[in-house]
Amino acid sequence: MSTFSFAEATEWRCAACDQPLQPAKVKVTYLNAVFNVELMVCPACNFILVPENLAMGKMLEVEQLLEDK
Repeated sequence: MSTFSFAEATEWRCAACDQPLQPAKVKVTYLNAVFNVELMVCPACNFILVPENLAMGKMLEVEQLLEDK
């Protein structure tokens, strides 16, 4: 299965752990469909940053396609 990368260099840090976010592969599941993506993640608590442009763009498109099936 392919992995799509949405990781970007960022100065952002985890608010809970104060650790810099790092790129990591994560599985996103929606309506029994699993997608492998690379996002920015806190190495200490595994908080995952989903950028607004991804959530309101590509993820919204995929959500609508899956719900139409």
